[in-house]
Amino acid sequence: MHALNPIFLPGPTNLPEALRRACDIPTMDHRSAAFGPILASAMAGVKQVLGLSEGEVAIFPATGTGGWEAAVTNTLRPGDKVLAARHGMFSRKWIDLCQRHGLDVEIVERPWGEGVPVEAFAAALAADTGHRIRAVLVTHNETATGVTSDVAAVRAAMTAAGHPALLMVDGVSSIGSIDFRMDAWGVDLAVTGSQKGFMLPAGLAIVGIGPKALAAMETSGLPRCFFDIRDMLGGNYPYTPPVGLINGLAVSTGLLLEEGMEAVRARHHRIAEGVRRAVAAWGMTTCAARPELCSDTVTAIVTPDGVDAGRIVRHAAEAYGVAFGGGLGEVADKVFRIGHLGLMSDVMALSGIATAEMAMTDLGLPVRLGSGVAAAQEHYRNSRTAPVRAAA
Repeated sequence: MHALNPIFLPGPTNLPEALRRACDIPTMDHRSAAFGPILASAMAGVKQVLGLSEGEVAIFPATGTGGWEAAVTNTLRPGDKVLAARHGMFSRKWIDLCQRHGLDVEIVERPWGEGVPVEAFAAALAADTGHRIRAVLVTHNETATGVTSDVAAVRAAMTAAGHPALLMVDGVSSIGSIDFRMDAWGVDLAVTGSQKGFMLPAGLAIVGIGPKALAAMETSGLPRCFFDIRDMLGGNYPYTPPVGLINGLAVSTGLLLEEGMEAVRARHHRIAEGVRRAVAAWGMTTCAARPELCSDTVTAIVTPDGVDAGRIVRHAAEAYGVAFGGGLGEVADKVFRIGHLGLMSDVMALSGIATAEMAMTDLGLPVRLGSGVAAAQEHYRNSRTAPVRAAA
């Protein structure tokens, strides 16, 4: 990959120069007074991005998977029942993690390309009159299929059923990019990572903990040590922290909040819609089953029958030095993915669309050069209401 070429992965994402510099700081005594303000700034910024007013934030040296484990082990007990849908690679992985911890997972199966089945969840919660279900898991943005689910609707179903379960949300590829409102949606635990919407290198698992989840920690019984949230509370890091990454997180949240979260969401939606219009111009479809499910951070594009989508990804990397996402799990070799989150602008997106067109044309797909670019250009020209910049 050429260092000057943007990447179009759904994570890790492009690294702004300001954040690269923020992470590149001299060695610091993390027990000194100098580190406390850095950690406090990062945590305060994360709270604002999450929309969390009452509760805590824990920042672990890990990735989103570590955040899943922290959420589960800090609030649940051995044998507890959880409700989850399996509709993509990452919802599948979170279910697997729960099962490995001895939890009883009630699984609702859905086709890959569908979102969380709110009606099925509502029925399961209404039927659980004994309140055996202790947590409901939602993968907000299924990165493998480019599908965004309705978290607020899941909370509404829980409320309608009068169910006391915790609402746990995987927001790894949504938080910091698309609409996420922890307080307003009644999310008890939110998990994300540093390498996507926060535009940093991989290495931080970020967990937002609401008041109800904090209370559940008092009776939880699953083993944990490294991921014990209680040790993280009070502003003291229990072991050696990744100081540079945490400093980067403080700067990253500052950039997002300076742009304004509504503007960040609008930018991601505009860019994503341009990509979707390019896909339509190519005569292709998204993996998302319906338009309202389409993600604003990653588009999974279904290739024609008999076309190995992996060849497109490999050729783009070898011929043009540009990275796209390959298909995963059940959609391996059936889709390729264009990530459009974090440090991303209209112009950057156009370069990715153009590269995808060249790669597909090189491989003999019936794609006319410039067709997707023109469709995206038309959208970007006509949808811009004011100058919007990507985070610097």
